[in-house]
Amino acid sequence: MPEPSGHAGPGAAAQEAASRVAGERIDTVPGMPPVVDPHNLYSEAAAGKLSPAVAGALPRVYVPNVRSNDVYVIDPATYKVVDKFKVGLSPQHVVPSWDLKTLWVANNAEGTNRGSLTPIDPTTGKPGPAVPVADPYNMYFTPDGKSAIVVAESLKRLDFRDPHTMALQFSVPVSGCAGVNHADFAIDGRYAIFTCEFDGSLVKIDMVDHKVMGYLKLAKRSMPQDIRISPDGKVFYVADMMADGVHLIDGDSFRKIGFVRTGVGTHGLYPSRDATKLYISNRGSNMVHGHTKGKGSVSVLDFATRKVIATWPIPGGGSPDMGNVSADGKVLWLSGRFDDVVYAFDTTTGAVRKIRVGMEPHGLTVWPQPGRYSLGHTGNMR
Repeated sequence: MPEPSGHAGPGAAAQEAASRVAGERIDTVPGMPPVVDPHNLYSEAAAGKLSPAVAGALPRVYVPNVRSNDVYVIDPATYKVVDKFKVGLSPQHVVPSWDLKTLWVANNAEGTNRGSLTPIDPTTGKPGPAVPVADPYNMYFTPDGKSAIVVAESLKRLDFRDPHTMALQFSVPVSGCAGVNHADFAIDGRYAIFTCEFDGSLVKIDMVDHKVMGYLKLAKRSMPQDIRISPDGKVFYVADMMADGVHLIDGDSFRKIGFVRTGVGTHGLYPSRDATKLYISNRGSNMVHGHTKGKGSVSVLDFATRKVIATWPIPGGGSPDMGNVSADGKVLWLSGRFDDVVYAFDTTTGAVRKIRVGMEPHGLTVWPQPGRYSLGHTGNMR
């Protein structure tokens, strides 16, 4: 498939904007569940809105540990590790499936061809047989639920697969996106924006015609990580580990419109359950391979003003990376990447607890989470 470079043109942006909103109704792609509140695309992931699909799911926090090749399981009620089990090589993220019935551990087996996906049954907390899959660094799901999107980072490729069997459907090459890793989707599902960690750029993917729409360079000194759309669907926030803050991107015109400084090694992005705030993890280092007891913190950004309203330090230092918010919104769970711990932040006070886990914990997920369906990562719920 052709891969155009540069920005998506203003004509395309105008067409996207015009097709998006008809009055207060969002005109979504076929098969995507409707947007209930056009001003808050996270409305159905609010505290208390648990889907019947997660009935019977054990309340647990699943922690993949990259260097010990295992998953630790934490009971969030007691803050204690209650189980652990081996998975494939280099487990990076635990990803809830679109239908909320399976948690997939993405084992990308760095430097080898032994990548796999390990399914976890959330009603038992136990793993099933791994499915061989090429280079699954991360995984997302199309808004209509018809495909899993395996982010094959080292292969510079997005592999669209059957969401249940993981059989390959087709691939979209992203040759201009070195280090493709994280993504989020437009409010209407018509496109997604992926971050390119080692190119300091973004790539915009047409989710209808499955092709590259363009690339956007962020800054000379840039290393984009997580990306998350604002509740009103107008702005994408991009965490930049090198620039120590978040870029603000107009998704339709595919251009940068602002920047907010947060903390050292800006990394993960998680909306609060009421969608008024964005929790931003600052990993405490600008290096890919950081160090223990760094200048890690969490910044709290107000979506309405686009300003940081609080900063939560980690006493003694730390390395908060990836995670998510508890179902009730009261706890922010994050892996301590280089400190071999998990952090549990009280979202009212910012006080933090630490739980010792395996070696190099990464993309943990909290389960169950509210929402009708999952777009992937550690629980991008809608």
